[in-house]
Amino acid sequence: MPRKSSKTDALAMLKADHDKVRKMFKEFEKLEANETEEKTQLVKQACAELKVHTQVENEIVYPAIREVIEDDDLMDEALVEHEAAEELIAQLEQLEPGDEMYDAKFTVLGEYVNHHIAEEQKEMFPKARKARIDLVGLGERMAARKRELTKGEAAALLE
Repeated sequence: MPRKSSKTDALAMLKADHDKVRKMFKEFEKLEANETEEKTQLVKQACAELKVHTQVENEIVYPAIREVIEDDDLMDEALVEHEAAEELIAQLEQLEPGDEMYDAKFTVLGEYVNHHIAEEQKEMFPKARKARIDLVGLGERMAARKRELTKGEAAALLE
């Protein structure tokens, strides 16, 4: 069995993504109401990260994990949580800082995401590790797909 590298271990990569967006939500909480430029950048960055992350999980990670663990409820709930996050992200993208619900929507998105992260890390990840899924191979596929998606995100921002 090949040695696991944290660079390509799928679950380590997902945890790094989780840590990154959690930090963004905490930074947002510290901002003052009048720091609209900082809020705008933070929200855009967090939403872009979350969109790529959820797409990679939906396309690559969840199908692979679903094959090796017997917990359809857990996997179905994770997909529903992604849908809820995607809906909030779409709503946020239509708003500007200072809009009545802007801060509230981002705060609720953070609460959803933190709940989702906790479930993944406490329930799904241990089951995937126990099932001896090829986490390095899965991580390599994730990294390639993330590169594709982030190129698309960067191009969309330039338009």
